[in-house]
Amino acid sequence: MSTFLGPLDATGRVPPRQQTRVAAFLVSCHGAMARQLAIALALQTKTAWHTELNSQLYRESEIVSLLLRATSWAPDPELLFLLPSWEAAWLPRPTEGVADRTQAFIIDMAALGHALHAVIRPAALLPESAPMLDPFALALRKIELESGRLMQAQSMFLKSADLLPLRNAVSTAIESRHEQVRKLWDDMLSSMGVERRKDR
Repeated sequence: MSTFLGPLDATGRVPPRQQTRVAAFLVSCHGAMARQLAIALALQTKTAWHTELNSQLYRESEIVSLLLRATSWAPDPELLFLLPSWEAAWLPRPTEGVADRTQAFIIDMAALGHALHAVIRPAALLPESAPMLDPFALALRKIELESGRLMQAQSMFLKSADLLPLRNAVSTAIESRHEQVRKLWDDMLSSMGVERRKDR
């Protein structure tokens, strides 16, 4: 298996089928995050976190919009089976051991977001020969840049003083979501003959 997308076509672009499979996965997970953030905004009463959640919602929505525009879409019948399983994976699963259901939902949402932005490194899939100005390549690089910023915000929340009494439950939620995202991402890449670099 290769650790990069390709082989690139005659113009140096990632093949449309690979673009479609990768973009469909990313639209699915980032779209799910946007939906959960919208719900969290309605539940969150702390002004400081309300502002941060609104910022994250905007960035997640921007990622989805960017992918929809930048991807060269191609028919992919397998997505009829893959998309429902991906969408089911992103569904909220309130953190065990947390009595406040709203807080349990928000912890799980932050853990999922942390996993998505830490595990998925889309720009690492691009060969060095991929054109710098190719729309799909640019989109993957921008997503990776945004992921670093979003992950910092989620880490701050998950390590905040409010959650110190729930440290074990938070750690379990993070580990579980990381394991889940890693498997789904690896399986999706494997379906195209691509393997995630273990240092990524």
